[in-house]
Amino acid sequence: MDFGRKPLIGMVHLKPLPGSYLYDGNLEAVIERAIRDARTLEKAGFDAIMVENFGDVPFPKYVDKTTVAAFTAVAKAVRDDVSIPLGINVLRNDGIAAYSIAYAVKADFIRVNVLSGVAYTDQGVIEGIAHELARLRKLLPSRIEVFADVHVKHAVHFFDFEDAVRDTVERGLADAVVVSGKATGKPVDVEKLALAKRISPVPVVVGSGTSYNNLPELWKYADAFIVGTWIKHDGKVENEVSLERAGKLVELARNLRKTYP
Repeated sequence: MDFGRKPLIGMVHLKPLPGSYLYDGNLEAVIERAIRDARTLEKAGFDAIMVENFGDVPFPKYVDKTTVAAFTAVAKAVRDDVSIPLGINVLRNDGIAAYSIAYAVKADFIRVNVLSGVAYTDQGVIEGIAHELARLRKLLPSRIEVFADVHVKHAVHFFDFEDAVRDTVERGLADAVVVSGKATGKPVDVEKLALAKRISPVPVVVGSGTSYNNLPELWKYADAFIVGTWIKHDGKVENEVSLERAGKLVELARNLRKTYP
């Protein structure tokens, strides 16, 4: 990932996959929707996309084989259709599945919600998977980068934020750290973002809540932006990506690159 240009990473939120409770029996429709969103993001000028099994509520901590197989089919279809970098996030915290899918489809990065430490979530207690993921990366070497959340959204944390940033990088071996708001679409705490930027030796990525209105402020402290909710039609996360809204954000980012080279 070229963090020098402060890339915009657009979310492709998948409809429920086979094996999830809300799956409607039509995998082709899931694939077609994913491709439409990916094409829209590429056309708008986004720098990368990330595919996530957003519709698979309620999320398990780790997904089953059916989900891995279906997710791989969708990700491969997206990878074959667009040329910009591709990321994978398997909810709730299946970094092993994410890396395996990314390896199979030649994706560029993954997101791991809890790489180090412990998070108290609606799925229960989730423990870090840094050791297991490092072992898999050793077994299957690749250029796939690991973006790891620090104090991930939809969770309660008891570790100090500053310590968590350092542990995620120094002991978890993350290639980038992700800082988010409290929930999907919620803006990040700018003070936490600025702290992460000061102490992290690796790039810092905004993981939620980026919008046209706050991008100029966030630009000062972050190296990349994962954007989902704001770029959807009417700003609603369940809708498809809006070319108009996505393009508007890209144009703003281009202007910011010129203003703050």
